[in-house]
Amino acid sequence: MKQIFVTGAFDDIRSRPIRFLDEAARLGDLTVGLWSDDWIRQTSGQKPKFPQAERAYFLNALRYVKQVRMISPDASSDRPSATKEKLRAPVLAALGFRPDLWVVDAAPDEAAAREFCAAQGIACHVLHDEDLLGFPDASAGQPGAAPGRKKVLVTGCYDWFHSGHVRFFEEVSAYGDLYAVVGHDANIRLLKGAGHPRFPQEERRYVVQAIRFVKQALVSTGEGWLDAEPEILRIKPDIYAVNEDGDQPVKREYCEKRGLQYLVLKRTPAPGLPKRTSTDLRGF
Repeated sequence: MKQIFVTGAFDDIRSRPIRFLDEAARLGDLTVGLWSDDWIRQTSGQKPKFPQAERAYFLNALRYVKQVRMISPDASSDRPSATKEKLRAPVLAALGFRPDLWVVDAAPDEAAAREFCAAQGIACHVLHDEDLLGFPDASAGQPGAAPGRKKVLVTGCYDWFHSGHVRFFEEVSAYGDLYAVVGHDANIRLLKGAGHPRFPQEERRYVVQAIRFVKQALVSTGEGWLDAEPEILRIKPDIYAVNEDGDQPVKREYCEKRGLQYLVLKRTPAPGLPKRTSTDLRGF
């Protein structure tokens, strides 16, 4: 497999950077050179929105990423006004190996990236906006459930996706193959009111499916707090898992009637990471 490399801050990861990593990973084994907090401060003069440990945790959870390498400044890179062209050399040195292909975003410095890669003898692949359209289904072609392994189902809006969601998926996946049912747009508006959801259902499904702990992400087809009932009947899970915020009497009663195990997990962040809520992040 070719060794593919991308680099960046990946601060506040949304569907577009995930699509970028998705397309880059189709070219080979993908290593992400993640800019450290100090690197961002020294090169941009700004503090990152999310700390490097949280950004690394999120990136490592993406099914498209093979490994994450932290890119930190050395004494020679302490130049807040340094151009991207000058900064690429220390990035390559910090990586510790020479990639076969460096994948870059067309905006805003395609020409400079190509020039640098040519000078270093590294192939350069540029991804444009038209390469990142749509939201492919990563579950297509995956093997079915392993014999004897339980099926676990979770539901939610997953509108402003963050590290807390990733941690919940990580914990729940320890109980079996994880199926995540994303609430459809009309039902989210019914439950949460105008202004919701912020992102359309196919985009939210794609982001959830990008997490390696999720076997399959689907969009619900029912209504109300049990909008995932049609999917429950089709998937036939052994466990319906929720966190404390998602614990609803109607869900508990439904599971009792259906003979499903109802699992409630405490809302705890990954070790060393701050607690996140979608409401705080989106501001409403």
